Amino acid sequence: MRVLIVEDDPDLSRQLGEVLKDMGYAVDVANDGEEGHFLGDTEPYDAVVLDLGLPVIDGVSVLQKWRADGKTFPVLILTARDQWSEKVAGFDAGADDYLTKPFHTEELLARLRALLRRAAGHTTDTIEVGGLMVDNRAARAFVDGMPIKLTSHEFRLLSYLAMHRGRVISRTELVEHIYDQDFDRDSNTIEVFVGRLRRKIGTDRIETVRGLGYRLLDPAAENNKK
Repeated sequence: MRVLIVEDDPDLSRQLGEVLKDMGYAVDVANDGEEGHFLGDTEPYDAVVLDLGLPVIDGVSVLQKWRADGKTFPVLILTARDQWSEKVAGFDAGADDYLTKPFHTEELLARLRALLRRAAGHTTDTIEVGGLMVDNRAARAFVDGMPIKLTSHEFRLLSYLAMHRGRVISRTELVEHIYDQDFDRDSNTIEVFVGRLRRKIGTDRIETVRGLGYRLLDPAAENNKK
């Protein structure tokens, strides 16, 4: 999952970026409203954490522009504790949730996971597909109850396939959603990560749909169809 943080406090944006990366997210950071609007307008994010008190362009205006342009990614806004009017303006502009500063990082992570779950049509952080369990809260995965060791990119790929299980995901979509902006986003590396994942979770769990992409399957369910 790929997240954009738009926050002008460098210490806070760095802290949030590090925490989110540790939890398996691909993260981009913008330090003002103009840069944030540009990234949100040109890159496909799964969610955005948006401070409202931004320089150059304020957060409410950024959000209004995104929604006017048809951007539907969930947005978690950050507001000053005493600015209740900002919360109202944020919701009116199209925000999905909010946090007041200062906040506990765990709460931000929980709210962000909830937004991502709802956007993908899930109700819990744990996704199970035929003996494979992906725990997005702990950034871990298990096969038949046994933990498997994954790199951050392998987990991002598996998590994205699990969040959209049953749907064919193109290489382009995977590249756009598991790498941050600064990564050398070569679609050929997706094949490498898929190959590694197959060795770790089972070769029959990720289907290659020729010319279209990849799909996460429940092998037992597929065998029953035959």
